[in-house]
Amino acid sequence: MILHDISRELLGAPVYPGDPSPSLSALCRMEWGDVCNTSALSACVHNATHVDAPLHFMPEGTDAASLPLENCVGECSVAAFEGILLGAQAEELLPRLHKRVLFKGEIEISPSAAFVLSAAGLKLVGVEGQSVAAPECDTAVHRQLLGSGMALLEGLDLSRVSPGDYFLFAAPLKIAGADGTPVRAVLVEKERLDVG
Repeated sequence: MILHDISRELLGAPVYPGDPSPSLSALCRMEWGDVCNTSALSACVHNATHVDAPLHFMPEGTDAASLPLENCVGECSVAAFEGILLGAQAEELLPRLHKRVLFKGEIEISPSAAFVLSAAGLKLVGVEGQSVAAPECDTAVHRQLLGSGMALLEGLDLSRVSPGDYFLFAAPLKIAGADGTPVRAVLVEKERLDVG
C-alpha cells in the first residue's frame, strides 16, 4: 500500500481572496515554564485543503458534522483536465470514473458540467484550486453540486499523483454548524507486483 498526501499545509497555503489568513498562536510553552506546549488555531474553514458542506451555499443544507462519511471515503478516480470543463466533456469522462472524482490541473467547472456531474450521482468532486468554479459562476456551480448532496474537496495538491484509480480518505472534522472544514486528504494506491 502506498499513501499519497494530497493536502496543502494549512498555514502556508494560498488563501481565497477575502478570507482571513490562518494563524497559530502559543497559549503555553515549556520554555516559558509551562509543563507542555499548547497552541490556538484561527482559520477560515475554507483555508487550504478543505471540504465544502452543502450549508456553504444552501441555507438548509447539511453542515460539516453531518456530511456522510461515505462521500469523502472510498474508491476514487484522479482525472487530468486543464481549462473550463463543459457539460459535453463531463459526459465523455463520466463512464470511466468512480463516484468520487479529483480533477488534476487548473480546472473551472462550468454550470453545464455542474449539472451533468450532479445528475450522475457523484458523491464527491475535488479540485486543486481554492474553488471549483470561476468567480462569475461560483454561486451557481456550488449550488448545483452541493444541492445534489455531494461534497466538494478544494485546495488539493495532486502534483505528485498520476491519473488513475485510488482509495480516497478525506474525512471531514466533526464541527456542528460549520459550512466546511479542513481535511488531511490521502490517496491510497495498491502496490503493483512485477510479474516476469
